[in-house]
Formats: sequence, structure tokens, C-alpha cells
Amino acid sequence: MILVDLNLSRRLERAEGNACREFAEARQKLYPEFAATWREIGGGVAVYDGADSPITQCLGLGVAQPLIAEILDDVETFFTERGAHTDLELSPLAGVDALTLLCARGYHPIEISSVLVGQTSTSARDLQVAPSASTVAVAADTTLWSQVSTEAWAAELPDLRPFLEQMGTLQSNREHSVAFLAYYEGTPAAAALLSLHDGIAMFAGAATLPAYRRKGLQAALLQARMQYAQAHNCDLAMMVAEAGSGSQRNAQRQGFQIAYTRLKWRKEAPGPARPPAQEPPPE
Repeated sequence: MILVDLNLSRRLERAEGNACREFAEARQKLYPEFAATWREIGGGVAVYDGADSPITQCLGLGVAQPLIAEILDDVETFFTERGAHTDLELSPLAGVDALTLLCARGYHPIEISSVLVGQTSTSARDLQVAPSASTVAVAADTTLWSQVSTEAWAAELPDLRPFLEQMGTLQSNREHSVAFLAYYEGTPAAAALLSLHDGIAMFAGAATLPAYRRKGLQAALLQARMQYAQAHNCDLAMMVAEAGSGSQRNAQRQGFQIAYTRLKWRKEAPGPARPPAQEPPPE
């Protein structure tokens, strides 16, 4: 059993914040017209990736240091100067005072997610068995990885194909992120990502082409990522999933436990309201 406390929450929130920061840095290099940027504020990481991007948010507030009005002033300025809503992923371990402050300043919840954690030392026999017809490898060709990832997600979200194509390219080009491909009988059939930070391995981006689903490829990808994370000095694995979703249940079946349930809070940007950004479902 993994005991959840404030120190663990700091590590988990920082790991996800770092993944978002590195996404913005990849955007800066590949698509500079988006003016993506990031800033450390109050122990958290504020990331701007375009006004309607799901990456545009602040993570880690309230766990490294208490959340106070002056910190929120700086966070809100960072986003409103760029025409974006102020979105905060806030750990419940930030405390009641932080939630009271958000309510007083006009924030409202817009998402509920489960932050799950597992030990990378979990042996392969404790995971679901991967099929013998599958093999997994770190993707040597990020273009191929992006193609597989895009096609897998677009099967469920066809209207988001241009967005998914960019996401695949950016995710596979982040620093400290490792892209994995699963092959079924020699054909690339599923994709997944791993982001490493401070001993935390964040699992994300898992998707399988429709023709190869229910063949155990995600179990194979999970095993390979666990082994890679342990070999690269990560003691803990992390996932984030919609609360109560199939993705959450699958993670629990694989030995992950819910560390805590987290709310995303929003303060609307001044001016006309923007339509909510659509986001692929989590792993």
C-alpha cells in the first residue's frame, strides 16, 4: 500500500506540471505561432498553449506552499493577459482554506479526475498477461508513433483529427517523454507515452487501433512502461483518469490505487465566453 500525504501530492502534481511545461516547450519549437509559454508561480506551474487548449492550466498550487490571494493574482494575470480562462488543477491536500479562497474569487469546478499511483516494482506476474503475439518497443520513428496514436484516437473523435495530429507530434517530441509502440503480429497497433520526472513515471496517451482492441496490447504497453520506469530510477507510476471511468477501473485492475480525487477549477476570462475545449478521454 502507498500512503498518501502532502509530500506525495507535491511529487505527483509537480510531475504532471512538468509534463505540461515540456509540452509547451515542444510547442514553442514546432509551432511558434501559438506563442506557448509557461511560468512558475507560487510553487505551481502555469502553462499557456493557446486559449482553448486543455494544456492551458495551472498545476501544483497549494501543495508546495499555502495558496494566498497574491499568488492567485499572479496566476490570473498570466492567463487573462493571454485571453484565456484561469483553470487550476487543485489537489485536495491543498486544504480547505485554498478551496474557500477559490470560491470567494468566483471559481467553479469544471472537471473531476482521479489521480492514481502504483509502484514500479510491481512484478509482471501481478499485471494482466500480455499476449504472446504482441511485442512492445520504444518508438524509433516518432512520425509512425504519431500516426498510430492519431488514428487510434480519431476512431472515437473524428472531428478532432487536426488537433489530434498536432497532439501526437507534440507529445512524442517532449523532453523526458518516451513514446512506446505495441505491435501485433508485426503490425504497429497501439501507442502509449511515459513522462519521467523526479522519480515519478506518468503514464498517458494510451490508445489502440480499432481492429486490434481486446487483444491485450494495453497490458503489454503497461508492462513495458513499468519495466522502463523502474530501470530509469522511478519508484512510482502515476495516471490521471476521469473519476469513475473505464480508464480508472482498468488502472485499478492493474494494481494502481486512487491517491485522491481532484477538481479542476475555472475562473472565466473577461469578455465573451469561449466554447469549452474538447479533450481526448484519458488513459
